[in-house]
Amino acid sequence: MVLGIRREDKNRWERRVALTPSHVKRLIRETGARVLVQPSNTRIFNNSSFERAGAKIEEDLTKADAILGIKEVPIDKLIANKTYMLFSHTHKGQAYNMDSLREFLGRNIRLIDYELMTDQKGKRLVLFGTHAGYAGMIDGLHGLGQRLLALGYNSPLIHMGQAHVYPNLECVATKLRHVADIISDQGLPDAFAPMVFTFTGAGNVTKGARAIFDRLPHDNITVDELPKIVADRFNPRYKNRLLALQVSAQDYVERIDGGSYDRAEYREFPDRYRSVFAQKIAPYTTMLVNGIYWESRYPRLMTTKDLADIQRRRELKSRMLAIADISCDIGGSLEFMSHASTIDSPFFYVDAVNGVEHKDIEKPGVQINSIDNLPTELPFEASKHFGDSLYPYAKALALGNLSDPVLSRAVICQNGKLEAPHAHLEKNLAAAHGIRVADTRRKRVLLVGSGMVSQPLVDYLARSRDTDITVASNNLDEARSLACQFPNTQAMQLDISDTRGLDASVRGSDVVVSLIPAPLHPQLADAAIRNGRHMVTASYISPEMESLNCRARDASVTILNEIGLDPGIDHCSAMKIIDEAKSRGATVRSFISWCGGLTAPECSANELGYKFSWSPRGVLTAGLNAAKFKINKLERTIESGSLFAQKFGRVPLFPGFAFEGLANRDSLQYADIYGLKLNDMDTMFRGTLRYRGFAEILDAMYELGMLSLDNAVRMTPFEFLASRINLEPGQFDLSQIAHALATRLNTTPTSPLVSRLITAFSEFGMLDPAHRAIHAPTHLDFMSHILQSSLKFTSGERDMVCLFHEFGIEEPSGEYNVHTSSMVAYGDAESGETAMART
Repeated sequence: MVLGIRREDKNRWERRVALTPSHVKRLIRETGARVLVQPSNTRIFNNSSFERAGAKIEEDLTKADAILGIKEVPIDKLIANKTYMLFSHTHKGQAYNMDSLREFLGRNIRLIDYELMTDQKGKRLVLFGTHAGYAGMIDGLHGLGQRLLALGYNSPLIHMGQAHVYPNLECVATKLRHVADIISDQGLPDAFAPMVFTFTGAGNVTKGARAIFDRLPHDNITVDELPKIVADRFNPRYKNRLLALQVSAQDYVERIDGGSYDRAEYREFPDRYRSVFAQKIAPYTTMLVNGIYWESRYPRLMTTKDLADIQRRRELKSRMLAIADISCDIGGSLEFMSHASTIDSPFFYVDAVNGVEHKDIEKPGVQINSIDNLPTELPFEASKHFGDSLYPYAKALALGNLSDPVLSRAVICQNGKLEAPHAHLEKNLAAAHGIRVADTRRKRVLLVGSGMVSQPLVDYLARSRDTDITVASNNLDEARSLACQFPNTQAMQLDISDTRGLDASVRGSDVVVSLIPAPLHPQLADAAIRNGRHMVTASYISPEMESLNCRARDASVTILNEIGLDPGIDHCSAMKIIDEAKSRGATVRSFISWCGGLTAPECSANELGYKFSWSPRGVLTAGLNAAKFKINKLERTIESGSLFAQKFGRVPLFPGFAFEGLANRDSLQYADIYGLKLNDMDTMFRGTLRYRGFAEILDAMYELGMLSLDNAVRMTPFEFLASRINLEPGQFDLSQIAHALATRLNTTPTSPLVSRLITAFSEFGMLDPAHRAIHAPTHLDFMSHILQSSLKFTSGERDMVCLFHEFGIEEPSGEYNVHTSSMVAYGDAESGETAMART
């Protein structure tokens, strides 16, 4: 018999394994079985430890007769005609896994599910429940300590870390002894005394949670004692001890029509009962540790209204601070528990009064910890405990003893058929037949970039409660400022030059969105391809990006580009009219497209007539591109560096806008992309809109070497200006600056251009010698930094985007018509959301 141990791949935190190296060593010795282990760099036990145990590290498990894992296996990785042993999450007819069950049947796989490995009385024999309790309680204590600090109170709990930071439970025990000593010595915050921890449930989850909690100094109390204890809240005995309240259904439900609680009746007719937890227990509870198993026929422990009623009462502001919902029953016993949190982002907050869910630890709301894979935070002990439980049945499997009663009871399907106890699943399979059930696993989006256009995207993504968003940036403060505004959103520091860190971040996502400067896209795309993750950018496809096309195809990775405003919406709106023309047999003879991201006219009062709603570097580098286009049957080329000088001085699209224009890159290539025949066209042109006067200032800056991509710079803005116009040291007078500018630009000191430049440099803050030095890798980056700080939108200002297409179309009849398509959109001055970011 050959056993395979698969690499867990459901998420990057899943470090557990079904059998540890010591189990493998024993199994090989006792059964003579061969063991193949898929290599993994994240598993808690490294590859070499399995090799030393006698296993062979092997990527391909096709030689294995039986394959062991923990979590579900992606359908495309299932190997036909094998025995699989894992948590399949199919035996309850879970709709989201019926596709998987259909594949198990279709591929003739014997499926053995750990959840069904029971004794004769139905008691589960192989499970992680206790370790979920351990980790959930550790995380709960950690979160409560953080919450108290955010409310302005230091406490001994601030020293607790999240479970995954401890190498093992022995380290946790050491930390708990330390915290217990501080509680005994320094006490707990008076404002929150007495601190009551309420535990629900009596199974392994709650037993695990109590095993952690009980290491802290505490007294056990009953529900009947609560009013008296809280009335005596200033009693010194509560200063140095926590209070533990263990409750069961008889403590928090009552018969609706009166009478005493009857356990048998409650189980058979739960609709005769209602929960009074919110009235009897919650008003005295500091932290609720929820470990109950709940079904929809039972009354909820607490409703959203119950929570709102408690949060409205000012005298209860120190109560219901936190919930460790270890059962992680979404919308279950706690109606307001809307989603599972993650190890990366373990806490969210529910302000039921205002109907708000957020992630700001300092804002009102009960803190909720609802991680759905808690045992993997303690992967060493969890794997050892699980392997100890599993070993007798793994041994039976290795010996080919499939008649073992525990194994036979756990088989869901084999030989292409459901086993008799699971025949009812045929109905679930039939109900799901032909329907692609959406993957109910949480989606993970890695947004790289936290700049000007990021916020509306995060806002949009955060509306989907099943999506976790990570804002990754080299500016952690900026990323945190963005992330804290939205649920299910976290920030992280990311240096894309750190290949290992970049790969880990990309691998931990499902989709990567790149909003960083376009020259950095290829590096990020390379990591996406390397780690098999799809990627989206709004930028043009550069030659460097295009060179990755074959690798992306080979890796079945989609890199979606040019899906912003320009490029993006402009393509879509153009193709609509082009396709309509073709459908009636017409020919497009001329195509002119203008697009620009601008300030709203009322906010354009500076020499550039411009403020930045997207990266200044992108604006400046776009001006350095060469351009190709065709006008009136003549093809023209503008060389790199000449774009500003060869501007289109008047672009009369709308009478109310004083536009000028710049040619935009290679317009000719889009004839083929749009399905047009360039030889049949008189005009093919794409351009960028600016207000008049913009190009003159930028052209002068180019001539002064301010947009150079050479040479790192470390100086003040004034020193930089002086270096570009050959200003002598000590020359600060405006007339001296004007003379130096005129000399460099071959004009006169009294020319309108020099006057405009002096005004512009003053607006940029470049005439003040007292400004601090700036360090930048190039002259262009130096100017980008200056422009971003000096020409940013202020409160109450808004931007504008304008898109305008003009088509010359020859109809089949020979008639020539001009068609136009336009869009003008403004930013929201009140919210600060820009039109550029929204589009």
